[in-house]
Amino acid sequence: MKENIERIRSEIAAGIEAVKGGTRQELFELKMKYLGKTGEISALSKGMRDVPAEERPAMGKLVSEVRAWAEEQFSATEELLKQKELEARYKSERVDVTMPARFAETGTLHPVSIVKKEIIECFAGLGFEIYEGPEIEKDYYNFQALNIPADHPARDMQDTFFITGEYLLRSQTSSGQIRVMENKKPPIKVLSPGRVYRSDSDATHSPMFHQMEGLVVDKGITLCDLKGLLDEFARRMFTSETKTRLRPSYFPFTEPSVEVDLSCHNCGGKGCRICKGTGWIEILGAGVVNRRVLENCGIDPDVYTGFAFGMGLERIAMIKYGVNDMRYLFENDVRLLKQFKD
Repeated sequence: MKENIERIRSEIAAGIEAVKGGTRQELFELKMKYLGKTGEISALSKGMRDVPAEERPAMGKLVSEVRAWAEEQFSATEELLKQKELEARYKSERVDVTMPARFAETGTLHPVSIVKKEIIECFAGLGFEIYEGPEIEKDYYNFQALNIPADHPARDMQDTFFITGEYLLRSQTSSGQIRVMENKKPPIKVLSPGRVYRSDSDATHSPMFHQMEGLVVDKGITLCDLKGLLDEFARRMFTSETKTRLRPSYFPFTEPSVEVDLSCHNCGGKGCRICKGTGWIEILGAGVVNRRVLENCGIDPDVYTGFAFGMGLERIAMIKYGVNDMRYLFENDVRLLKQFKD
């Protein structure tokens, strides 16, 4: 057994010397090899039963001595490795306090968010309430109640994302107008902003974009009231010299319907690249609320009339800030977004 003890002592000394350039995990594995429950020194203690009775005291003393010595060696080496690891950590985390500080740039509102905020402030100042309907909408609110039944050709104008036969991702925030008219009696002045979805993507279209719909219902409302409201909106949103122009159009939910143009804010109506030489820029669709839409919402069209208008916020942002490709507004290119920093 003496030879075995000397061998273990020699192996531990060599192993510790080798592990001094390693890690504490390697030291732990070496320690378990000799001092663990199934380690070699523990095996010596268990083997004492095979030693003659007269030799057991002397052998027991040797085993205890080698155990104490091994524990001391392992403890000292662990402290040494711990100190080395701490020094390496301090070195890697060292901070040069003489270097200039790094400043994180502050963010800013997205141009579409800026336009949304400005439009809401504009119409809120004119007495409009804000209503945001659900983005997952029923076919009834998105189409049928707006005078667009299942066989209506206007459905072909919108490539809609259907979830089921009854539910879809809304293709227009006009659905919110129906919900408001169902639950509120005239007079009504409501603005409905939000995300809408259509299967379309190019320089002027996106599968997801933002709309802002407005609705006014009261007694004696005419197309002249719509014109006056849009004139005021154009002056507040763009310049005091901006004018509006109405052109006949068609929408199932309004009759008569109009396309609304703005005088080009870049050239003042003289003609330029932005307005393609016409002096006018198309900005939104509008019209007098169709009688059938009022009837669908339980409002008597012989007593009340109204007008509605809808605009794409991305288009407003593109016109206001001179962006020529809608996709730029969705790419989050910092070079573009920095231009809107206060």
